Amino acid sequence: MAATPQNPAAAPRRKVSRHRGEGQWAAGHFTPLNGNEQFKKDDDGLNVRTRIETIYSKRGFDSIDPNDLRGRMRWWGLYTQRKPGIDGGKTAILEPEELDDKYFMLRVRIDGGRLTTDQLRVIGEISQEFARGTADLTDRQNVQYHWIRIEDVPEIWNRLEAVGLSTTEACGDTPRVILGSPVAGIAEDEIIDGTPAIEVIQRRIIGNKDFSNLPRKFKSAISGSPLLDVAHEINDIAFVGVEHPEHGPGFDVWVGGGLSTNPKIGQRLGAWVSLDEVPDVFEGVISIFRDHGYRRLRTRARLKFLLADWGVEKFRQVLEDDYLGRKLTDGPAPAQPVERWRDHVGVHRQKDGRFYVGFAPRVGRVDGTLLTKIAELAEAHGSGRLSTTVEQKMIVLDVEEAQVASLVEGLEALDLTVRPSPFRRGTMACTGIEYCKLAIVETKARGASLIDELERRIPEFDEPITINLNGCPNACARIQVADIGLKGQLVLNDAGEQVEGFQVHLGGALGLEAGFGRKVRGLKVTSEELPDYVERVLKNFQAEREDGERFATWAARASEEALS
Repeated sequence: MAATPQNPAAAPRRKVSRHRGEGQWAAGHFTPLNGNEQFKKDDDGLNVRTRIETIYSKRGFDSIDPNDLRGRMRWWGLYTQRKPGIDGGKTAILEPEELDDKYFMLRVRIDGGRLTTDQLRVIGEISQEFARGTADLTDRQNVQYHWIRIEDVPEIWNRLEAVGLSTTEACGDTPRVILGSPVAGIAEDEIIDGTPAIEVIQRRIIGNKDFSNLPRKFKSAISGSPLLDVAHEINDIAFVGVEHPEHGPGFDVWVGGGLSTNPKIGQRLGAWVSLDEVPDVFEGVISIFRDHGYRRLRTRARLKFLLADWGVEKFRQVLEDDYLGRKLTDGPAPAQPVERWRDHVGVHRQKDGRFYVGFAPRVGRVDGTLLTKIAELAEAHGSGRLSTTVEQKMIVLDVEEAQVASLVEGLEALDLTVRPSPFRRGTMACTGIEYCKLAIVETKARGASLIDELERRIPEFDEPITINLNGCPNACARIQVADIGLKGQLVLNDAGEQVEGFQVHLGGALGLEAGFGRKVRGLKVTSEELPDYVERVLKNFQAEREDGERFATWAARASEEALS
């Protein structure tokens, strides 16, 4: 049984301190220390579903209790969206009820990125019927709707769950979607297929009240791809495929990654685990977070802060001694990937002789009609499976060789290119001010127009490049680990007027020498200046780069003048 404020004896024994500490349950600090901890103590977030189905969906938006509206409803994937017409300067000034629209964003969790064509068709139909056509692909393999009415939520759940999909714990202080390789089980170069472990974790952890009250969100990833295709470095826990010299294929364990306003690259525990051991280690780490995680201050409530204070050696010891009851096997680190692109875009042979075909929407912006057409196109070419990626892309799996050319032609006709430019392939954007209550600037349309401008201005540019746009400092679009990361904020234009713009981060990376981008002192650009700025920096890179040099390496050594 899990440790809870009502059942402290279930936690590993620790000396109880009267000092408020960091709000760690395992240290006896059960007193609610902030509003979020109070509403979680009052009622588990999972319980709000009954109220949504029996009260709120029948009585309407105005009947929703505030602690449910801005708290517990997240446990079922629901956030209120931003009221239209509120500019970014008011984001941090207005009260929540002033920012709230009477519509919701609803997130559909897609663990491992795995979808059937039947599931994708239902996602598309729900978008058209209930979400005004919206259905964005996220960089965590999910789909997000907007314009959802509370009255329609029970019916949406019924339709999703009828085809095996869910919004359970898609948001909130919970175990969020489990990222997985979008080509798990089919890639020719795969070290190990992590899908069975994802399925066990789903059954054991998701929706389980032993793990539904965490200090904050818990992000995870499992992939056996040598391309390191799930951004493992920035998850709370990640399992990365490796070959042990004695025990064979398994996983290297990483913990404590995360971005937002205090970014940390995850650290290796130095432990190798077999496929069968993954769920137990996952449960052990999430239990450490639940019991020892910092609950007093929300700004320190992620696992990365606990790991920073404890260090890897202590973290592994507590995991082994208090939660697993055994020692873990030491193991090797993953090899550096041989490719820059990790999104699986293009046409690739599967290990069974068939092919998978990855394509690139613009900054994840799709719609319900388009998703329905993709499902129909895949089925017409003999495929019943698709997957989403952590770069806002999508892949059709299991295509016979004779069907590939026709499928590619069909996707291209939908403006879903299989051979994208580096700009289309490498540009991501978060939701932005269009719907997000935290955002300061617009991102989706800005990112799409930036792609068009760069394709027109620098058509010869053929190097891998990542350009990530974020509407606020919270880094949902991973700005710190992009070649060009753009953090939305209000800036002054040449006329001294306050307008939408971005602080620039340069030279971040994942996979190859993972690290955070460089900030040039005082470097900010207005949204209108953005195409000119990116064009200028990329041309400087082309002119100054050494043979084979990556953008991130160049940005680390370039002069401030070349980066400005």
